[in-house]
Amino acid sequence: QVQLVESGGGLVQPGGSLRLSCAASGIISSPNIMGWYRQVPGKQRELVASASTGSSPNYADSVKGRFTMSRDNAKNTVALQMNSLKPEDTAVYYCHMANLVNGRIYWGQGTQVTVSS
Repeated sequence: QVQLVESGGGLVQPGGSLRLSCAASGIISSPNIMGWYRQVPGKQRELVASASTGSSPNYADSVKGRFTMSRDNAKNTVALQMNSLKPEDTAVYYCHMANLVNGRIYWGQGTQVTVSS
């Protein structure tokens, strides 16, 4: 079993920055995919950024150039640096891990990001 714990959400003004962090614990197999999704009420959860072990991150078009994801494979952590935040970035952000060996998917509990003046 894998547990994912996020931190770093909050309230920020438009144009501001936030950094989200996620730490994975438990029995973690490699290779895997780690990343971030977000969801607003009434809409499907959408991919923000993700990367498989040893690969560069892929980003949603809506966040390219503003968000940067980084992984530390040794520590099983992933971070999301969010700059130039917009009100439309407001959502619950979920850390995600997909085990590429057995296909299991894990989610964190979610952290709220609110961009508002």
